[in-house]
Amino acid sequence: MKKIDSFKYHLFKGILTLLSHLPLSLLYPISSFAAWVLRDVVKYRRKVVEDNLRRVFPDASDEKIKLWTKQFYRHLCDIFIESVKLLGISDKEVDRRVKVYNAEIVDKAISEGQSVVLFLGHYGNWEWVPAIVRHFHNDAEMVQIYHPLHDDAFDLLMLKIRSRFGSESIPMAKTFRRLSEIKGEGKSFVAGFISDQRPQGHHTDFWTEFMGIETDYITGGEIIGNRLKCRYIYLDVEPDGRGRYNMTFKEIEPIDDGNKFPFTRSYLRLLENSIRRNPPYWLWSHKRFSHKRKKEA
Repeated sequence: MKKIDSFKYHLFKGILTLLSHLPLSLLYPISSFAAWVLRDVVKYRRKVVEDNLRRVFPDASDEKIKLWTKQFYRHLCDIFIESVKLLGISDKEVDRRVKVYNAEIVDKAISEGQSVVLFLGHYGNWEWVPAIVRHFHNDAEMVQIYHPLHDDAFDLLMLKIRSRFGSESIPMAKTFRRLSEIKGEGKSFVAGFISDQRPQGHHTDFWTEFMGIETDYITGGEIIGNRLKCRYIYLDVEPDGRGRYNMTFKEIEPIDDGNKFPFTRSYLRLLENSIRRNPPYWLWSHKRFSHKRKKEA
């Protein structure tokens, strides 16, 4: 790392570590103020957020869209605050705030010598998801697949935050190689794939209906899972108040229609149900539905 990046890393790590020792009851007012600034002053991606909500919920009133938008920005800032809190939060407080259900289905897969592809979305607070490792009783490597940030200092800082519960972060480009190494060592893994983003940089040949819209989707998790003979499980995250999440493991039943990627498409149905249950907690600030299927000649 360059010297200037190292200075930036240690500076922000120090500031965020100090903040992390404040109670969430003091951090949430900061989050609420930041949400107002982002939403009404800076208007950070506000049009994208509102357009996405209106497209997915065409029958929702203007008042409902306005409420969901307000709640979305508050939660977006809460995610940052809660992620910073990982630098100083105790295990006891995490266990009080993160409730995990059906972890036995992951333990069963591990006990049978299988590894798990854990599908989840940018819903709730995905940065707190690694806390699930505290609820497993069988040994497995907990890993999360991530997209490296362009800024080296912030990338290193996020890696430190994400390692709070001992999980390993794997860059997307090295996913198969690293998971193959773990399997080669005779170990099982639980690999978290956040697969709700639209494919980056190019179109795919794989389309499905998601949130009522025809959408191309990411297939890497299932491709890797098939090659390494993994079991597919969905993590249903349900917010239960600020800084409180219920996380439930659910077996993914493949869609038996003869088409490719039956587990990924089934996962997207489960994620859609989670989003529709409480819309503001999904990451609406991305242009998720901008790709259009190419017309056949």
